[in-house]
Amino acid sequence: MPDLSWFKELPLAITICDADGIILDMNDAAAAVFREDGGRALIGSNVLDCHPAPARGKLERMMERREKNIYTIEKNGRKKLIYQTPWYRDGQYAGFVELSMEIPFDMPHFIRK
Repeated sequence: MPDLSWFKELPLAITICDADGIILDMNDAAAAVFREDGGRALIGSNVLDCHPAPARGKLERMMERREKNIYTIEKNGRKKLIYQTPWYRDGQYAGFVELSMEIPFDMPHFIRK
């Protein structure tokens, strides 16, 4: 399992699972986000079991194809960026990571050359 200690207190939710979908770890923010679902008690369970049918199928396909999924949501008056991506160890597929961070509704966008 990767060392997650450096972002334990990072102010964005990070959840990591292995190639079979087993949740390996989550930082403090992720534990808080998923508190009502069990928080850190979710470690060791399958991430697929945390999703209803349509989302579960999409996540299964993403994991099978090793595709990332990036989108924004609005909930409780807050806008978040959700970034789900495969992670690798020594070039071998090792599972998925989800980053969830609050972002402003109006955010600057820059085009760099």
